[in-house]
Amino acid sequence: MKITTEDYHTGGEPFRIVTGGGPTLVGESVLECRDWASAHADDVRKLLVNEPRGHADMYGCHVVGPNDPGALFGAVFFHKDGYSLACGHGTIALGTWAVETGRVNTAETGETTVIIDVPSGRVATRVRTEGGKVRSAVFRNVPAYVTARAVEVPTAAGTVQVDVAWGGAAYVSVRAADLGLRVEPAALLSLIGLGREIKRELDSHPAALHAEDPRLSGVYGIIFWEHVDEIGDAIHQRNVTVFADGQVDRSPCGSGTSARLALLDEEGSLSEGGLLIHDSIVGSRFRASVVERARRGQTAAVVTEVEGSAHRTGFHQFVLEEDDELGTGFQLR
Repeated sequence: MKITTEDYHTGGEPFRIVTGGGPTLVGESVLECRDWASAHADDVRKLLVNEPRGHADMYGCHVVGPNDPGALFGAVFFHKDGYSLACGHGTIALGTWAVETGRVNTAETGETTVIIDVPSGRVATRVRTEGGKVRSAVFRNVPAYVTARAVEVPTAAGTVQVDVAWGGAAYVSVRAADLGLRVEPAALLSLIGLGREIKRELDSHPAALHAEDPRLSGVYGIIFWEHVDEIGDAIHQRNVTVFADGQVDRSPCGSGTSARLALLDEEGSLSEGGLLIHDSIVGSRFRASVVERARRGQTAAVVTEVEGSAHRTGFHQFVLEEDDELGTGFQLR
């Protein structure tokens, strides 16, 4: 097996784009391609995310055809535990990659819109260039909305109240201080353990069930957050998102940022057109805001935009030799 990739990071979170060697994913939609990949191409995912070629916090995607001609391409996201529904940092990286590799016509200076179909829906990324160089990308997410407030969850650190919101997947928001913790690297192991506990408790909670498609159900990420000193009129918060089975997002989490905006908007903390400055545990930053009102059935929702920057980190050809006793690799965490 020989798989080629182009690798990026967005705010410190890796994103590995498969560019060759893998199978052609089969399906009439991106969501069907995701199902097919899980059943028939999981060896490729394992090869790229497992050690020794990857690590427990690796992320990536297969690029597939769009659901219809309205998008440039589709993306099937994957991580160490399987396949996700949405990926904001990956969407920013994919928009940047599309511009930098000439997959879309781009002005030397200005904005180029890249439409991408992902399992949770259709997203748009506006890539900003100056003098032929990408400076940042803004992705407009699927509508975000609140599904539950003040849900009590027992943990090893005591019972805590959490909120649940959809931002392309179901995210649970927890104030870190309510567990006696700060959002800082020194607390990371504790946050990972608590994230796993909370996910297990709420994975089948009604707030995590998708009303239209059961394949979209389940808790994806636990967002531990704290307030930081305000910057002008903007809300300023720091977070770390623990997703899948104890995986840590180094970026401020794009789709999780959308979920945070839905909560802030509903509680009235966010002024009309107000800005959320969202920092990560490693100090990287997204800027995000609500740009439209929407509905999901009977539920009020918001359309959000999240801005960040992605940077290429390398080009790779990964090889699996027939006599490699470790096969597609292993996980130590």
